[in-house]
Amino acid sequence: MQKKLHIKKGDTVVVTAGNSKGQKGKVLEVIKKSERAIVEGVNLMKKHTKPNAENPQGGIVEQEASIHISNLMLVDPSTGEATRIGRRSNEEGKLVRYSKKSGKEI
Repeated sequence: MQKKLHIKKGDTVVVTAGNSKGQKGKVLEVIKKSERAIVEGVNLMKKHTKPNAENPQGGIVEQEASIHISNLMLVDPSTGEATRIGRRSNEEGKLVRYSKKSGKEI
């Protein structure tokens, strides 16, 4: 069984560790099986490609590599600061994410 992750596609996150430490970006994809995420403009790598229909010239392409979710922290939309995430039930009894710093729902 896979555990519930604190980050979802479309969230804005900040990198807390590694070569890209301090960079902010939007989550493009979450890979639940390996607990990794691909973040826009973060952890860039160069990939050598053969010529194809999309890129007839071929060459070296820069693209985002995945980064472990433990190295990412969600940015609170209301304050703009990095925050830890908690889960609690709201008035309708639905489980929602909330910011531990401001206490507001995300």
